[in-house]
Amino acid sequence: MWGSLRHGQSGSGESRKFLIGLGRGAAGALLFGVPMLMTMELWELGFYMERYRLLLLLLVNIPLLVFLADRVGFERTTTLTEACRDANIAFGLAILMSAGILSLFGNIKFGMPVSEIAGKIAIQAVPASIGALLGRSQLGGSSDDQGDDGKSRSDDGKQSAQSENGDAVPDRLSTSYSQELLLMAVGALFLNLNVAPTEEIVLISFKMTAWHTLIAIMITIGIMHAFVYVVAFKGTHELPAGTPWWHAFFRFTLPGYLVALAVSLFVLWTFGRVDAVAPTQALMFVIVLSFPGAIGAAAARLIL
Repeated sequence: MWGSLRHGQSGSGESRKFLIGLGRGAAGALLFGVPMLMTMELWELGFYMERYRLLLLLLVNIPLLVFLADRVGFERTTTLTEACRDANIAFGLAILMSAGILSLFGNIKFGMPVSEIAGKIAIQAVPASIGALLGRSQLGGSSDDQGDDGKSRSDDGKQSAQSENGDAVPDRLSTSYSQELLLMAVGALFLNLNVAPTEEIVLISFKMTAWHTLIAIMITIGIMHAFVYVVAFKGTHELPAGTPWWHAFFRFTLPGYLVALAVSLFVLWTFGRVDAVAPTQALMFVIVLSFPGAIGAAAARLIL
């Protein structure tokens, strides 16, 4: 009987945690999605954007959400199935929040073509779904990560993440090199979606000279490296004693900048910004957009 009672209490506690996670997910979708939900260019893109490009953006977003859900989902996940479930829930929350806010602002109404309504909601749901999953990691309370035995999730990760020679690794979830790059891609995509639809990207690129471009590249790379390894933000990565500075620079910072460039090019192509544009001018667009994208990539390594 006592076993059944404890099982019932445990099930109730897990359900409560999951519902709290849903609330945080909805809050995250709203918090991180509002800037784009109130951006005119995104409303217009949802109307005229080529549907195969929008579909490709949605398809690319799915594995990124699964990866995020595995790390910062609504509850602790141990299997791919659970991560996929959390990713689907995040996408569902993002669709509901996007539809609700767009309706509130009068951007979708009864009588509009179904394709226009679906396009406006779908394009907004991509950043909002990322925000829904970020809501757990950024809006979680101190009790959120407490397990049944009183240990925190980070404590469990710290105990299990031991090197073969017994040295303790930092108090964070173990992340492989490929996962680090994927994290940076998620961060770059999220910030790029905020600014890529705006005309300012084109305007800035036309104002910049070749010298501006070269300096912008160097400053962007410097900011990326400083975010993760120099400035004492929460989550800053510390290099092991005796490791030269250039090791992390060439292993993470430069590849991270290339990831930001690739994501920037993909987003610009998705939004039709590089269609019928000279290659040199398209490159300028990519470099300009990679400035916020690189910052997002660096920030993702800190907060995730």
